[in-house]
Amino acid sequence: MEKAIAIITARGGSKRIPGKNIKNFCGKPIIAYSIEAALKSGLFSEVMVSTDSQKIAQIAQEYGASVPFMRSAKTADDYATTSDVIMEVMDNYKKLGRTFEYICCIYPTAPFVTAQKLIAAQTIMEEKHPVMVMPMTAFSYPPQRCYVMNDDGFMGYKYPQYSRTRSQDLEKQYHDAGQFYVYNAEKYLALHGQVNEGVMPIIVSELEVQDIDNEDDWKIAELKYQLMASR
Repeated sequence: MEKAIAIITARGGSKRIPGKNIKNFCGKPIIAYSIEAALKSGLFSEVMVSTDSQKIAQIAQEYGASVPFMRSAKTADDYATTSDVIMEVMDNYKKLGRTFEYICCIYPTAPFVTAQKLIAAQTIMEEKHPVMVMPMTAFSYPPQRCYVMNDDGFMGYKYPQYSRTRSQDLEKQYHDAGQFYVYNAEKYLALHGQVNEGVMPIIVSELEVQDIDNEDDWKIAELKYQLMASR
């Protein structure tokens, strides 16, 4: 059994940002940042890209990733989940006679991933033995104070019991940074990718977190990346 594999999930279809996974981001294809961080970490015996696109596969290989097989049509449609992709990849490697102790799934549009973050997550995995380690960041505004729209179009507190509570007295809450996930492979596969417990975080700054779903998000991510790189 090999120690760890990095799986970068990069299908070809992207409707909101065409060619999103290989679009130029601060000077190079955005997927290159995920590949380079994984390679630089030195954690993985295999850094691979799961894709259905020959163009993505070519660029991935140019930056040092392997593409030993192409993603199936079933896991390349709009309804396939990340866990569907990982399960397929691991099954294909098993057929090749290769198994791994740890799985690291890295998104292809995650330029804030660094080798240091991957190493920190892997260290937690080996020392604390959770099912999963993932980057998280605190909500910048307390979710307990959120508004929702009523049927008549008026706004109201979703949680009125917190309407007069000071922000500093509210429990801090966190969300997925949407960058990468490190799994204990045996536990992950036994759960068929449905991990709801046994999760440990590495906490990252909000300046290093950005969902990229549209062109405005892309511009904000580039500004944040340039700020991070200058520090």
